[in-house]
Amino acid sequence: MPGLSSGKGEAAMSVQTSVKPLTATAVVKTKRERIRYMWAYLFLLPQLLFFIVFTIYPIIMSYVYAFFDWSGFGPLTNFVRLENFTKLIHDDKFWNAFRNSLIYMASKTVILMPATLIMALILNQAFFKGKVIYRTVYFLPVVTTTSIVGIIMKFIFGNENALVNEVLIGLGLLKEPIPWLGQAGTAMGVLILVGSWKFFGMMMVYWLAGLQSLPGDVYEAAKVDGASYWQTLKSITLPLLLPVAAVILLLTVVNSMHVFDLVKTLTNGGPFFATETVDLYIYNYAFSTSGFPQIGYASAAGIVFGLTMFVMTLVLGWLVKLTKDKQEAQDARLSRGGI
Repeated sequence: MPGLSSGKGEAAMSVQTSVKPLTATAVVKTKRERIRYMWAYLFLLPQLLFFIVFTIYPIIMSYVYAFFDWSGFGPLTNFVRLENFTKLIHDDKFWNAFRNSLIYMASKTVILMPATLIMALILNQAFFKGKVIYRTVYFLPVVTTTSIVGIIMKFIFGNENALVNEVLIGLGLLKEPIPWLGQAGTAMGVLILVGSWKFFGMMMVYWLAGLQSLPGDVYEAAKVDGASYWQTLKSITLPLLLPVAAVILLLTVVNSMHVFDLVKTLTNGGPFFATETVDLYIYNYAFSTSGFPQIGYASAAGIVFGLTMFVMTLVLGWLVKLTKDKQEAQDARLSRGGI
């Protein structure tokens, strides 16, 4: 079959001739890319090692420690199965700390979500003068170390001769000094107030970023249609901000549930565990000064709290997706015209 053979030969020739050899420039370029990637991985390696040693390894070992009665010294020999978890579930102090964390988180969220949105709306107005100054002033507490804030606020609210009592008595608003950090109700109130003040600037920046990312053509169309500021706010701004609001809510909840340094320096969980949060509860058992540390029990508490936060994050993530779907529907409605 000479015809068939010649056909195969021509096909082979065409395949061979279609593959062009790499030029010297292409080879050099490939080598440069490999060297660049090699240097990139080399610079990332220290951070990766730190992440493995100080994050991944402790997380894995905490699941191991949770099944042992271990003080942090000596080998892991006393395997107690689920005893730490059983003890934790029946510990009233843990549920008290969990309730305090929820109260702090919920109160801080209720205060900050509307307050920071209103401030961001004001600072986002074109006619408002001194925006940079106000943004800087509100953001200063964010960059201040939380433990330093707690120590300073302890001097302001700490005892009956504290600064806040002297000012309020001097203004005639109080007749007798109040032990702000010595009573359960007022101590939690001060903690919530200081925590909200500390995080106020960050949330305001989140809202400002969301406001400045909104499409300007929608507002121009609303202006042409004769919509007022309040109509625009209700029908355009707030609906378009829903995904941003969901993300801010997620960040606020996670940040507020993991409060430790402010509580440690301001109230240390007192009076009588009235402001003790879960993070402080875990710390007190892991680094106990009144007896042997209970690393296994503290690890069990951390696992339970971490799983709870994981579930809350999933729920809030679903909320983010839901609000995103609503925004897409709102965009479709606005694209058809009209407020």
